[in-house]
Amino acid sequence: MTNPTLSTPSFWRRIPLAFGAFFSTLSDADYAARIVRIDEPAPAPVVVAPKPTPAPAPAPLRIATPDAALQLLGLFQREARLIDFTQENLSAYSDADIGAAARVVHEGCSKVLREHFTIAAVRAEAEGSRVVLEAGFDAGAVRLTGNVVGAAPFRGTLSHRGWRASDVRLPKLADAHDATILAPAEVEL
Repeated sequence: MTNPTLSTPSFWRRIPLAFGAFFSTLSDADYAARIVRIDEPAPAPVVVAPKPTPAPAPAPLRIATPDAALQLLGLFQREARLIDFTQENLSAYSDADIGAAARVVHEGCSKVLREHFTIAAVRAEAEGSRVVLEAGFDAGAVRLTGNVVGAAPFRGTLSHRGWRASDVRLPKLADAHDATILAPAEVEL
């Protein structure tokens, strides 16, 4: 083991050291054992690894029942014929015919949204305004787009205000109601 802070002894200083080490090795077994260990590599320092902190458990996901989604899809079909419109092959129709059908679908969908939801903008600012998102902003309510680099505060232009349902008023379902029937088949007599 060398100590870098000590200067290297000269040749003439090493001669008496060698004789002293020689005679000490012959007369002292413990000293001889230490001399033998000098050439062995130093044991690696024992590093106690910190106990890994367990990752926080992911937030439990709610099981979404399809009933409300199916019910909403049924309302869009009843009021706007949305499923009929999206399932129809439109290639045979003119743009004017498709536009007229889209107007009916739009009016019906708007009616369903007005009757069963209260919808408000997520951000109050006008689209195109400059906004600042401070640290801790709700990433579920605001999505960053473009060149997202670094950490908050983020400065950018509001390209869409976003929408939030502040109230939902879907009709209650009877236990016997089959929500998978979005629109019953119709038989004219």
